[in-house]
Amino acid sequence: MVAAANLLLAMPASVVAAASFGLAGVMQYRATRRVPWQGPARPRLLVDLARQPLWMASMAAMLVGISAQVVALSYAPLVLVQPMLVTGLLFAVVFGAALQRQRPDRVLLAGAGCCVVGLAAFLLAARPSRGEGQLTLTEVVPLAAGLAFALGACITLALRFTGLPRSLALALATGVLYGVTAGLIKVVARDLERGLTEPFQGWALYIVCVIGPLGFLLNQSAFQAGAIVAPALAVIITTDPLVSIGIGLLWLGEQIDASAFAVLAEVLALGVMAGGIAALAHRAPHVRGGFDEAAPG
Repeated sequence: MVAAANLLLAMPASVVAAASFGLAGVMQYRATRRVPWQGPARPRLLVDLARQPLWMASMAAMLVGISAQVVALSYAPLVLVQPMLVTGLLFAVVFGAALQRQRPDRVLLAGAGCCVVGLAAFLLAARPSRGEGQLTLTEVVPLAAGLAFALGACITLALRFTGLPRSLALALATGVLYGVTAGLIKVVARDLERGLTEPFQGWALYIVCVIGPLGFLLNQSAFQAGAIVAPALAVIITTDPLVSIGIGLLWLGEQIDASAFAVLAEVLALGVMAGGIAALAHRAPHVRGGFDEAAPG
């Protein structure tokens, strides 16, 4: 049971974090549209973006969001904070419309709402518990193989297609990388409990230092390739926690509620999320066309 005083601190901090992440996503999307396409996962993209004041401002928004998230998690468990953080997708839709000087599109809001409600319902129904937080080398091999296959498939699709399919493929790769990063951070955090130097003696920290920046780079490529920010952001926001939960279940000894009612609720929640993403993807070209007509050049 979370104390009421803790909730009074954690919930506003969660809202601030969600709003900051949503605003950062919109600013990053707009900045990526102003630089030439460099292809997926090309570091040159970050060099070009660093020259964009809007993109640098998005880094400040992300810093505010991360700080607020740390405060929220200090006073409330992840299962309460995460459903609040995914509302960043709704903030992104509203901020995106405001920057385009348009009213928020109802279909986009409905799709984003389905993603937020579905993911929140899944987390609340699943109630993932903490595991031992350890990965052996024999367990890392299948994880690495699955990660390589997923990334290869997504990048192949991104190279073969353009527009929305490319954006969604890159967003899926981003969500997978972010989810794996979150799982490995749990390992690093558990090592840190045994001593300040313990994480440097393991392998997890060094892998995080590689795949974390790679995920961020693919995130920017996904924004650059998309018609609007909402579909890509929805895929990233929903894939990230689902992959991290999957890693927790398969490798870190975590558990979710497997009762009949909980499983039914989890399946329904995943269906709501899928419907929300489909609505966003279907609506994106129409909304982009309206923006282009309203703001030529």
